[in-house]
Amino acid sequence: MTSFLAGPLLTDLYEITMAAGYWMHQVQERATFSVFVRNPDHKRNYFVAAGLEAIIRELECYCFQNDDLEYLQSLKIFDPAFLDALGELRFTGDVYALPEGTLFFPDEPLIEITAPIIEAQLIETLVLNTMGIASLIATKAARCTHAAEGRPLVDFALRRTHGQDAGDQVARSTYITGFTATSNVRAGKRFGIPVAGTMAHSFVTAFDSELNAFRAYAATFPDAAIFLIDTYDTISGAHHAATVAREMKRRGHTALGVRLDSGDMLALSRDVRRILDEAGLPDMKIYASSSFDEFKIADIVNDGAPIDAFGVGTRVGVSADAPYLDIVYKLVRLGNRDIRKLSPGKVTLAGKKQLFRRVDEGGMFQEDVIGCREETLSGMLPLLTPVMRAGRRTHSARNLREIRRQFEDQTACLPERYKTIHRYEAYPVKISPRLKSMQLS
Repeated sequence: MTSFLAGPLLTDLYEITMAAGYWMHQVQERATFSVFVRNPDHKRNYFVAAGLEAIIRELECYCFQNDDLEYLQSLKIFDPAFLDALGELRFTGDVYALPEGTLFFPDEPLIEITAPIIEAQLIETLVLNTMGIASLIATKAARCTHAAEGRPLVDFALRRTHGQDAGDQVARSTYITGFTATSNVRAGKRFGIPVAGTMAHSFVTAFDSELNAFRAYAATFPDAAIFLIDTYDTISGAHHAATVAREMKRRGHTALGVRLDSGDMLALSRDVRRILDEAGLPDMKIYASSSFDEFKIADIVNDGAPIDAFGVGTRVGVSADAPYLDIVYKLVRLGNRDIRKLSPGKVTLAGKKQLFRRVDEGGMFQEDVIGCREETLSGMLPLLTPVMRAGRRTHSARNLREIRRQFEDQTACLPERYKTIHRYEAYPVKISPRLKSMQLS
């Protein structure tokens, strides 16, 4: 299986042209870049950190291969001596970051990278692209998990995601934030995520009758049969599924359930539940798919629909209501000089930073404070941790189940008012007096 490394050419050209400028003019100081998310449209109350492990893997192996350098040479805009220097370049920097699965809020540092400026500049696009989509989807999926109130969710997004690797990252991010499985087989192998799936309408229409299609599927998967019942008429489909489930029961097998994929989910799920119960099949589950996201899930759950689990696809896979993160990578220190951008509406905080969180006696989040890297704040927990030093990771990779537990612990400590999906609730984020005074110097 491929290592799935992106490589150093996953970057914008201006990162390399800036690096060439630094090289020519001997700008060699160590630089610190800070990554944070703006939230101008107030569509999210919180975000979920994801994508860090992929960044660490890339930085551990960061180097320009011969064919990379040959391509850059073919552009005829770079000094050959600069390209020779790129051939020797490796990432030697330090990285502080929020552990994956951590909840964070607008304008808080998600990751800070300190390295010789050429190294730190070249990886900007990689960091933003990787952590941007991973955190975007993790945040959207977290909202779905909360809306589902404990009902299982399965990622069905692969066929609608924006490219193949995006599909894998959607599977990973949704699993981190509580989904039980993915339909994406490659992601299952790549990340060790449980995979799940039933049948499409084409399977039903390939047989001479819906009943025979269900019988064929039951014979093929006698202990894992879920029947898609809305190809022709959902009520008739439910009766056919019940017939086949009873036949399976007589043979010593159990049908898992039925899936709804269209129509009035509330009314149909109630009718289907009645049909299954009257057929003596109370343990058969009702699964639902078709354009679900946190808003539709919340409506269905609040209406009391007897739906046991959801297949969640397109709207989560592309984060339809908020399809991008305004994630940025800003220079905050170069050598001994703290740097602050003052563009209207885009002011940044100078200096290396630490993020602190205050919790109450029960562990519930109360407020965050953005402070200086080297300071400590009494009674507050520092959240940014060193994950790389001198280009090497500081700890072994965490598995997805550990990250998933991190998310579960974090979301359990977030007060309910910030989990709302229908209005904006601003979590309190302050700036420490020391960091604030640094901005005035």
